[in-house]
Amino acid sequence: MVTNKDCIVFLLAKGNQKAQHNLKKRLKPYGLTTVQGLILGTLFEEDGLTSGEIGKRLVLDNATVSGVLDRLSEAGWIEKKTDEDDRRIQRIYLSQDKNREADMEFVIKLYQARQEANEETLRNLTTEERILLKRLLKDLV
Repeated sequence: MVTNKDCIVFLLAKGNQKAQHNLKKRLKPYGLTTVQGLILGTLFEEDGLTSGEIGKRLVLDNATVSGVLDRLSEAGWIEKKTDEDDRRIQRIYLSQDKNREADMEFVIKLYQARQEANEETLRNLTTEERILLKRLLKDLV
């Protein structure tokens, strides 16, 4: 019988729990969930993606992405715009509404919060261990 300390499913779940906690506490002051923060971070990296492209990058299903995008749009974080070349496609952009504080400086703060959570999660690992862990996790995902 495999004990928890040797069970990869248990260890991955606990690692995920720690990483989610680190990100959640950094996003809490902004009133954002971890998934909302990850979507905003993805749009910071490349604005103007479709909801399907966001879902693929974050490995989330379309229903989840759609619901989160609706809430982000209602809160003024993002804007949905019809693609100029194909009116069937809707692209997602970070809001530039100065009254909502969702300008680039604010989004950079959110992105930095994600980076800090990442660093806190990996702080006990060497550079080589971090590289190996990322490679192994990418293989699993």
